[in-house]
Amino acid sequence: MSLSGNARFLLLQVRNEGDPIIGQEINCFAAALGCDASRVTPQSVLGGFPSQSLVDQHDAVLIGGSGDYSAAGEGEWLERILDGLRLLHDQGKPTFASCWGFQAFARAIGGCCEHDPANAELGNVELTLTEHGRQDPVFGALPPRFLGFAGHEDHVTRLPPDAVLLASTDRVPEQAYTFADKPIYATQFHPELTRDTILQRLAAYPRYVEQFAGMTLAELTVHLQETPEANGLLSRFVESVLA
Repeated sequence: MSLSGNARFLLLQVRNEGDPIIGQEINCFAAALGCDASRVTPQSVLGGFPSQSLVDQHDAVLIGGSGDYSAAGEGEWLERILDGLRLLHDQGKPTFASCWGFQAFARAIGGCCEHDPANAELGNVELTLTEHGRQDPVFGALPPRFLGFAGHEDHVTRLPPDAVLLASTDRVPEQAYTFADKPIYATQFHPELTRDTILQRLAAYPRYVEQFAGMTLAELTVHLQETPEANGLLSRFVESVLA
């Protein structure tokens, strides 16, 4: 059995009750990790960060996107999450964060996240590895340029002091990072999504398509390509970090 098949993952979710993507997000991460969905424990963080005992029961933490919440905003609910992310960083807890998780983790550790619709990305994005990315044990197996799926209107404009930039797009330079000497990775893009699952997600949040892609969902669908290289990141994260 693979490492991911044996491991247990705690998925921190930032979605309203009843959001149809709650279950889909669990299945997407499980598929990308190559494990059964029963190995992924969902935990909403809107009401508070999970206890240390719950974190300790899992081999790694996952953080995904959000339906209606911004990592660039303010509020006690967000401060509680940022405090929890700082603990994960201090403890060196194996963590993989995508999209909202990428933004929140960067902000928690001293980076900057801004609401910037003018630089929103939706659908396929072409990513370029940095020199650090080419040498990284998780990202280094990727080709120098590869496709990912994105869907965001907030983005990180300054990485934390100890973050190492791994990949960029022309529009948004901060697209992936790790922390020096810590088993923590984060991507602005979604390595857990496939063409079918991003279409399901866009159908659940239809306002994003015309607002940020400037076309209908049907028109966008024609242009979407699969992202096999990006989809391999989560399994390599497990092989590298939990071996």
